[in-house]
Amino acid sequence: MYGTFEGSRQAGASELVRSPEKMRAADGFERDLIAGLSTTPRGIAPKYFYDAAGSALFDRICTLPEYYPTRTELSILACHARAMAECIGPRSDIVEFGAGSLEKIRLLLNAFSPHDAPRRYFPVDISAEHLAASARKLHADYPGLHVQPVVADYMQEEQLAGIVSRERRVGFFPGSTIGNFDPNEAAAFLRLAARLLRGGGLLVGVDLVKDPAILHRAYNDDQGVTAAFNLNVLQRANKELGADFDLCRFAHYAFYEPMKQRVEMHLVSRGAQTVRLSGNLFAFQEGESIHTENSQKFTIEGFRALARSTGFEPGPVWTDEAKLFSVHWLESSPGIGRD
Repeated sequence: MYGTFEGSRQAGASELVRSPEKMRAADGFERDLIAGLSTTPRGIAPKYFYDAAGSALFDRICTLPEYYPTRTELSILACHARAMAECIGPRSDIVEFGAGSLEKIRLLLNAFSPHDAPRRYFPVDISAEHLAASARKLHADYPGLHVQPVVADYMQEEQLAGIVSRERRVGFFPGSTIGNFDPNEAAAFLRLAARLLRGGGLLVGVDLVKDPAILHRAYNDDQGVTAAFNLNVLQRANKELGADFDLCRFAHYAFYEPMKQRVEMHLVSRGAQTVRLSGNLFAFQEGESIHTENSQKFTIEGFRALARSTGFEPGPVWTDEAKLFSVHWLESSPGIGRD
């Protein structure tokens, strides 16, 4: 689904062109949720967190005192945006994967001189309503920038076919979302990005291995916002699919697994219960969980090795003083994925 916010013309959400893939978004959620509840152990892809309510909850998470990634990455971007802009190059097209509220891109845009500013900006996100509102706001603040929102699952290469350009293309993937993938998925995303961005590069946020106590607080905040965000995927299933999850009978559970260097997030059944979904019955035992998210943590050299194995050439790395978080520049070879 594509929309354009350019010049004096601003498109509303109703003016975005809905792709066939997004017309089937509810079918995909239903199919994947049934499949995830039918496996052992049970799980569901974290991309389904991000309906309008989930996106708003995640924006709240990013402001929590316990949640260090957002403010730390913002400080890195603020300190080093000019150096990052030099890597991106003048008059490039920028593709942001999982764009969300489009706040971090502003720090990069502000680092360019008017003469060198990006030509076009393609924010890609799965939440149409949230993306359309964010894109309108961005264009109002940067009226000279061609903003073309793309409602898509950025892991589905065919849904990105509308991002066509003869200019240098650069990817922006902030927020440590790369850590939500398992190792094979992370490698698959980087290979996809290398093909899409051939001759350009990728600026990516990467959360680092650190004290487990810091990680525990980040995913178990005192206000319970992360718990509400986790439970919202069940509320979404009730609203969109007619399921009958009782949210009071599931508990948010997040912990750091040091051997796998990742935070795991689950929804744990508080007792024996049965859930109805699209004519199917799913019986839960007390203590049984639905695995909703992983958040992988990396060492700097470990991530650089991963990037190199997928066709990128690792470049500069920027971190905060405490080395909680990192932002990596990866250069993509012009020959990758060439037809």
